[in-house]
Amino acid sequence: MTVLTDTTRLGLPTGTWSLDPVHSTIGFELPYLAGTFRGQFKDVEAKLTEESLTGSARVASIDVKDENLSAHLQGPDFFDAERHPELEFESQELQRSGEALTVRGDITIRGVTKPVELAGTISEPITDYAGRERVGLKLETTVDRTEFGVNWNAPLPSGEPALANEVKLVTELYFVREA
Repeated sequence: MTVLTDTTRLGLPTGTWSLDPVHSTIGFELPYLAGTFRGQFKDVEAKLTEESLTGSARVASIDVKDENLSAHLQGPDFFDAERHPELEFESQELQRSGEALTVRGDITIRGVTKPVELAGTISEPITDYAGRERVGLKLETTVDRTEFGVNWNAPLPSGEPALANEVKLVTELYFVREA
């Protein structure tokens, strides 16, 4: 049973919460060759209310360990930053049970919008050392990149593709209550 207080309604924080981009990450990971390829977006925005979660990530801020690869990921083979500069998310429903959080909504990648369900956890609101209220979310989902027009791949000598189609989207979001 969720206890209702002045900072939570139906188990979700009340009011409007802005993203703390310094401590938040929006990333992705997928099988590549013999391991896992990971990246994240550095320029992100998000808002949380008791009724919605919305956010975006600028494709040009993609961060991987190789500058040339970052440029390739921003190009038309992958995210096509020139024509589609942002990834976007807008929730349709938020459900909380204890620390568990389920968020259903729409994600837009390369101008293609698809429904997704993110699952993870939400923290209770806490007051930081400067007197600001904070809340944290950890969410993830898996999408098929080809459904968004991200089709590039390279065949290996075995005939298998180098890059998997299933991409795990992984977020750790820290929010600060707006005054």
